[in-house]
Amino acid sequence: MAKSNSYRKKEVEKSKMQKRKEKQLKREERKKNGPSSFEDMIAYVDEFGVITDTPPEPSEKEEIKLEDIEISTPKKEELDEDQDLTGRVDFFNDAKGFGFIKDQASVNTYFFHISNAPEDIKENNKVTFELEQGPRGMNAVNIKIIG
Repeated sequence: MAKSNSYRKKEVEKSKMQKRKEKQLKREERKKNGPSSFEDMIAYVDEFGVITDTPPEPSEKEEIKLEDIEISTPKKEELDEDQDLTGRVDFFNDAKGFGFIKDQASVNTYFFHISNAPEDIKENNKVTFELEQGPRGMNAVNIKIIG
């Protein structure tokens, strides 16, 4: 058993020495050839996002106005803030005076307080509502019961 371990150690050491020699030879080869030119190191990205070594054609260059560039898009809540949404009262606690409305167009659920809803509201009522930014997120306001 002791001999197989020492044999294995010798093989590993031999492999490491071989790799060091190969690395040294590659290093010397690179030094002989000299540094590569700056043009050899440049890479370009085409209109499809593919990296290539050929520069783009100046005649095919498309001019883009600075005003057309959008850094970000507004959140959906900010866009829909001024239009009425439809949904269903998912939960309502009459004793505490609050509930949640599930938006029909999305999977979002919005909190509402009885002060922003009709007195006779109850669970499973279909309603229209508007959104308003509250302290903990978007809240349903101006709630009206529909058919």
